[in-house]
Amino acid sequence: MKGPPKPWPTGLAEQLEPLVRRVLAPNPSPFTYTGTQTYLVGGHDALAVIDPGPDNPEHLEALYAAIGDARVAAICCTHTHRDHSPAAAPLRERTGAPVIGCAELALDVSGPRLDAAFDTTYAPDRVLNDGEAIAGAGWTLHAVATPGHTSNHLCFALEESGALFTGDHVMAWSTSVVIPPDGDMATYMQSLQLLHEREDRIYYPAHGPAVEKPRQLVRGMIGHRRQRERQILRQLERGAQEIVAMVPDMYKGTDPVLYPAAGMSVLAHLIDLERRGLVSRENERWSLVQ
Repeated sequence: MKGPPKPWPTGLAEQLEPLVRRVLAPNPSPFTYTGTQTYLVGGHDALAVIDPGPDNPEHLEALYAAIGDARVAAICCTHTHRDHSPAAAPLRERTGAPVIGCAELALDVSGPRLDAAFDTTYAPDRVLNDGEAIAGAGWTLHAVATPGHTSNHLCFALEESGALFTGDHVMAWSTSVVIPPDGDMATYMQSLQLLHEREDRIYYPAHGPAVEKPRQLVRGMIGHRRQRERQILRQLERGAQEIVAMVPDMYKGTDPVLYPAAGMSVLAHLIDLERRGLVSRENERWSLVQ
């Protein structure tokens, strides 16, 4: 999907609401839209930095300028893809703040990655479990476990304003890519349902614009995934198929450069359907269970 017209506010600290500022990293791509958005929560006495982003000198300098002489109380990561967490290490070294948030992943992935690769340097000082909180002067962030896009994905709920920082779990510009073996479609759907049952006022995703009607968007995303599942089953009604043959028909109008990523999401759906006893596979070919 094409991004919005340039210029983009890369490197600028934008005030979104009294407790929240946003700094856009210079890493646009088909998977990151205009780039990764780092959020600064709080004020001069204590800041939380959410998703510090890539270890990019230009982005780090923009963060240092936005932080100024404020005290950084916590560096929080929603998950450990390389466009989200690598800047945590140099930011910790610069500020002395602890890295608090998602767990680290030890994942053996063979073959080329189609999404941002995992950050092997990530080393949290404290892992937050679902419902646990960190707080500073005038703000409180609660961890909301939302596995699916990755198994260690967290969102952060800002108690004082009703905002939810959704990382890659929910974005307005695109559905999240779910890539096995770490990405799991069943848990992703459960996490979407969890958010739909919450009453957050606004979502601030790591990529793309804020979501001002959160429950409406999540409801649509759940419906989209269910529709995609039905589409897969209709494909297999024609007979056994390989994923590579299914994707062009299922994703008409999509840039072919995104077919491999789309294929991984189809695989995630198929694995879920296989666990439920609806499809089976033989080598690379999938078929309906009769």
